[in-house]
Amino acid sequence: MMARLREYIPFYKRNLKVAFPVMMTQLGASLVGLVDSIMVGHYSTADLAAVSFSNAIFFTIMVFSMGALMGLTPLVGYEIGKTDSNASRVAFLYHSGLRFTILLSLGMIAILGAGIPLLGHLGQEQEVVVAARPYYIFIVISIVPFLFFFMQKQFLEGLGNTMMAMLITMGMNLLNILLNWIFIFGHFGLPPMGAKGAGIATFISRLLMPILFWIVIRSQHSWRSYISAHNVQARWRDGMKELWHIGAPIGGQTFVETSLFTLSFIFVGWLGKEALAAHQIANQIADLTFMLAIGIGSATTIRVSHQLGKGDLYAVRMASNASIHLVLLMNTIGATIMISLRNYIPLLFTNDTEVIRIGSTLVLLAGIFQYADGLQTVGAAMLRGIRDVKMPMLFAFIAYIVISLPLGLALAFPLGLGAPGIWISFIVGLCLAAIFFHTRYRKKLRELATHELPQVYLP
Repeated sequence: MMARLREYIPFYKRNLKVAFPVMMTQLGASLVGLVDSIMVGHYSTADLAAVSFSNAIFFTIMVFSMGALMGLTPLVGYEIGKTDSNASRVAFLYHSGLRFTILLSLGMIAILGAGIPLLGHLGQEQEVVVAARPYYIFIVISIVPFLFFFMQKQFLEGLGNTMMAMLITMGMNLLNILLNWIFIFGHFGLPPMGAKGAGIATFISRLLMPILFWIVIRSQHSWRSYISAHNVQARWRDGMKELWHIGAPIGGQTFVETSLFTLSFIFVGWLGKEALAAHQIANQIADLTFMLAIGIGSATTIRVSHQLGKGDLYAVRMASNASIHLVLLMNTIGATIMISLRNYIPLLFTNDTEVIRIGSTLVLLAGIFQYADGLQTVGAAMLRGIRDVKMPMLFAFIAYIVISLPLGLALAFPLGLGAPGIWISFIVGLCLAAIFFHTRYRKKLRELATHELPQVYLP
């Protein structure tokens, strides 16, 4: 047992070295939403519900575009991992990614903008809709700079650098908190704006993120060489097709998963603003551990794609297993905190007794699904690392839409469980997805082994 553990220790260290900055980046992004909810929640319950409702719709579409851009990481990572790595090929991927992001941004603006007139027709209370509309408009506009930041982040992660995104994200998160305080509550002579103020703060901080990233990339010689025009091939259409071929299924998978959670916000909203506010609280807390799992997942994709490029299937297996161990440990800690503090966590967000009552039950259920959530996140990331992206999208659709969604509706309404019924269905869907992804990955590794990849371990 100890000998086996010693064998894994180098892989734990390498995975954590890559994962830690991504975890901090993702945690920082989630903390912005958490701080938004806490600050807006103390402004009013209606504004908290408005932020919850708006973000649910926004992130459903946004995660597809983020998933589509995630295809850049394994492509760059595989190229970097090769012993005969081609700088022109990496530069080609970077510039194809820029052009791909332009088209993606235009599409997202069109789709999200079309949702503005629909906000008042989704069964939410009028008070919530009025507060949600201006907040929603600002976060829709913010998607353009955010996607350019995210594309550059995925490119650098493919190169193996995860630190820069962490530093920029953390700096902008602090700015967002300061701007929230100014705009939500009204300081320095400004009127209190509630949810609208949170939207303005989000837009300003996201606008600065890609600008800072571009300055950093241009200032580093090793990175600048990848984005110099003279290193780049000219067939951008082929590059964008390649990104779409890998990225679209990843985007589809993340879209399907997020759709389940988005629809849950709409369904819970039918139960009243108190239930919706409680749902937002539990969702924000669950997001914290989910973002940490995303960090480990991103590191898994990077490490697996690099080792696959080297042809080292042994290292692919060890890096994958190390990530599974790490995410189980991390989610054990998260589950323990949520379950033991379930009656106290809602107090951070609101003084509304009904919201606190419902929220404590939902936080308990969020703690229960931690293992399944972590395992499905890492399982999907492992498959991305070996560029297997189409079947996971189908698996996600079956687990989340075919099974979990109707189960949640049945538990919440005909069976009368309300919001907890929705969360019980999350547990079922996440468990199924985790089983599907890990079974598929083991099968694909067996197939790769038959291709006679060299088994030399390259530390």
